[in-house]
Amino acid sequence: MIIATSVSPHLFWITSRAAGIVSLVLASLAVSAGLVMSLRMMRARRPDLVILHEVLSLGTLAALAVHGLALLGDHFLSPTLADIALPFAWSYKTLWTSIGIIGGWALIILGVSYYARHALGANRWRKLHRLTALAWIAGIVHTMGEGTDAGQMWFLAMLAVVAVPAIVLLAVRYLTEEETPRPTAGPRNPRPREELQPRRVADHEARELPAAPRPAGPALG
Repeated sequence: MIIATSVSPHLFWITSRAAGIVSLVLASLAVSAGLVMSLRMMRARRPDLVILHEVLSLGTLAALAVHGLALLGDHFLSPTLADIALPFAWSYKTLWTSIGIIGGWALIILGVSYYARHALGANRWRKLHRLTALAWIAGIVHTMGEGTDAGQMWFLAMLAVVAVPAIVLLAVRYLTEEETPRPTAGPRNPRPREELQPRRVADHEARELPAAPRPAGPALG
């Protein structure tokens, strides 16, 4: 009974903190898995990586929901639903909180858009999905600016383990795309030489043949 009394006032706050850490770790791993899929050497393992990426993404969204909703039970901060859902609505560390809310909503929208990619179009969805990296970075900024554990060595070490590989892969992806030359635009609807050659020969032969005499018309009397 004593343990329950001492823990309960901080239960929702601790739950929110734990869920926030879990969401950051899962998001970092999901970003890494998504970037690894783009490597040529991993094309054979792409189906397995797609499943892993989806599992990590859904886990991130679930942890984000717990991270925000658990705060509603905290009697010390006592936020409202608008405080945890709308940017700049809460007076508690407004800037860092708003960055986290924006990044969280972006991750949710971009994550759910995966299931609507056919309706959006493959190319349009891929361009939109690249914004996930910015939402993930916003989560890191939110954690470092507002997180209770941001200054702890164990937290910084854990963040480095999961975030540094994702940052390196992101840099490799960006540099690779920049260095890849774009193919030059060729003529529209080019015809094979086999199709053009007979026409050229026919035109040449037509020029070489003498002109046929015109048929005589009716005599005028």
